Parts: sequence; structure tokens; C-alpha cells
Amino acid sequence: MSEAPDIATAWTWLLAREPGTRGATHDALVPVAEAAYAEPRLRRLYPFPTHGTLHFLHAAPPWTEPHHDGLPFILYGGPPYKVYTSGYGVLLGETDTPAAAAALVLSQVPED
Repeated sequence: MSEAPDIATAWTWLLAREPGTRGATHDALVPVAEAAYAEPRLRRLYPFPTHGTLHFLHAAPPWTEPHHDGLPFILYGGPPYKVYTSGYGVLLGETDTPAAAAALVLSQVPED
């Protein structure tokens, strides 16, 4: 499976459910991706769906920086939608809506 070459393309492919891309066949991902995309600061991050989660990465591939995946992510099989710190470190919370899950991730993303 090929990865999108940049952040804008990754969002476009994810929201369009481009065949052959990560998460294209997962109906439960769509409302979570749409809610995350609605947040301008999350939209600046690379969306990376994998194993029932939507991660937000600091950069597009190739990933040479060791800490490109240090942000919270959403477990999208809900409701409830669970938000964890990177690496399933801490459960930050459970929400009833994708928008609330995106807001919870956003609350943990640095302003810059």
C-alpha cells in the first residue's frame, strides 16, 4: 500500500476513500476523518489510519525523524471513541462523537 507523498494528498485520499490507500474500506473511519479534517490544526498533520486508529503525524513520508509519531490518536470503532497518547500510553478519554474525539486530540497538540 502506497503512502501519500504529502499532507494535503493524504487528507484528499483519506476523505475520498481512494482505493488502495489505508482505511479506504473502513466505514467507521469516515466520520472520524471528517471531524479531524474540520479542525485546521489537525488538518496540518499527516493523517495515518492503521489498525482501527487514526494517528496524526508531524510529517509526510519518508519518515526519517524518530519522533514523527508522538501525538495522541483516535480509536475509531466507536462510539465511544477513545483517545490515547502515543503508543497507547494513557487513555486521555472517551467521547460520544467523532468531533469531541478530534477536539480532545487537538487539546493535546502544541500550538506550533
